[in-house]
Amino acid sequence: MRVGVTGATGRMGREVLAAARERDLSVAFAVSRTPDDADTDAPVVTPAEFAAALDDHQPDALVDFTVPDAAVEYAAAAADAGVPIVTGTTGFSEADEAVLRDAADSIPVVRGANFSRGVQALLAVARTAVAALPEYDVELTETHHSGKRDAPSGTAKRVLDAVESEREDAAERVHGREGDAPRQPGEIGVHARRAGDITGEHELLLAGNDESLSLTHRAGDRGVFAAGALDAAGFVQDAEPAYYRFSDIAADL
Repeated sequence: MRVGVTGATGRMGREVLAAARERDLSVAFAVSRTPDDADTDAPVVTPAEFAAALDDHQPDALVDFTVPDAAVEYAAAAADAGVPIVTGTTGFSEADEAVLRDAADSIPVVRGANFSRGVQALLAVARTAVAALPEYDVELTETHHSGKRDAPSGTAKRVLDAVESEREDAAERVHGREGDAPRQPGEIGVHARRAGDITGEHELLLAGNDESLSLTHRAGDRGVFAAGALDAAGFVQDAEPAYYRFSDIAADL
């Protein structure tokens, strides 16, 4: 498998390149706004050269961890070139989502807010716990490094979606609390923390009936996300054009 890697000098881009080396995968080319800083022997191009690089180097799949504006441009160009894309970028708007789904008419597109197998298990367990404890209060806290831009995290939103799928009476999501802010029936508290170089932590708290249950996932290293993204890149090589969530395919990788 020959992969193209965008955001090659970012936190996750570096991890993807390192994971590819560990697996002896070929990097067809990498993309960076600062090509001289990329840690790879593969050709490195700027974002402006991306479309031409797809034609010149013909990767089997593209792995993207960038920002929404860049990711949707890469997805559109990949669709034109017939190259599948795996994106772990988060913070997409509804308009951005529409671009990804348009691309999925032509190529396989895998989107993952989190490429950890453990997080997929957390989502499944969260649904079971919330269904079993319908009267309990729910709070979600997520913690990431100080450079993360979007809040709450994409993974947190996935956990919240899982909770709400099991709660018929789910009310609004309340982000943080300040002043006179008593809990309202059915609401879900959401708290985002940004500090240091924390890779990622998510805790779902259910409390009621004089007891509490905490479900927690901690990522110790970003390499776990890179490994999952490369697993997904292997999947898209033989997949039909469609829009896939990583949670939909993780069990089959």
